[in-house]
Amino acid sequence: MILFPAIDLKGGQCVRLVRGDMAQATVFNDSPAAQAKIFETQGFEYLHIVDLDGAFAGKPVNAEAVSSILTACKIPLQLGGGIRDMATIERWLARGVARVIIGTAAVRDPDLVREAARKHPGRVAVGIDARDGLVAVEGWAEVSTLSAAELGKRFEDAGVAAIVYTDISRDGVLAGLNFDATVALAEAVRIPVIASGGFASIEDVKELLKPERAKLAGAIAGRALYDGRIDPREALALIKAAGGRKDA
Repeated sequence: MILFPAIDLKGGQCVRLVRGDMAQATVFNDSPAAQAKIFETQGFEYLHIVDLDGAFAGKPVNAEAVSSILTACKIPLQLGGGIRDMATIERWLARGVARVIIGTAAVRDPDLVREAARKHPGRVAVGIDARDGLVAVEGWAEVSTLSAAELGKRFEDAGVAAIVYTDISRDGVLAGLNFDATVALAEAVRIPVIASGGFASIEDVKELLKPERAKLAGAIAGRALYDGRIDPREALALIKAAGGRKDA
């Protein structure tokens, strides 16, 4: 089980949004690299980075901030936002990103995901962001007709390393993870699933560690870490006591 601290990038700063609304951005650190270093010092083993501007633009926008994080930290990071062609995928992997997350392009260009996963085993994940059970794209601005399970099943034999599943309605509002929908997806596909959206307290960590959640490979925490609602050391200690890290 991996607990990923989230760093969302907007205008070169570390922010948190409310349900993906770019107009509701709270800046938590002017230096993403400094924030990443804080998370590394706290004992986290893997970072989750999203280029929010890139997700809307369809191409990397906060590349300088991502590069500063790569320079500042030794722990691996996964990166999403604006990754929609092979050149961008290979550029980020070459620069030291451990794993890229493909969201919009997984819907628009599934062959890209398959080719990338074939060429870079273990280094390509699919981001599935759902609103009322349907997959949203283009920085969550558009909703497709695909369900999360339908999209996930498209890549079962593609060699995808993980699915990052986000419940948009809960993201940034500290409502608690949507365990029912996330576990249902994990049971529907053979790909490891990481939960995201709504992580609120240490109780979510305890829920993650229950036997019925065993199919989940990890979870992403954002605002709750920045607001101090979760003590990182307590959370990581619980995970370690429950059996340590399970690679996603």
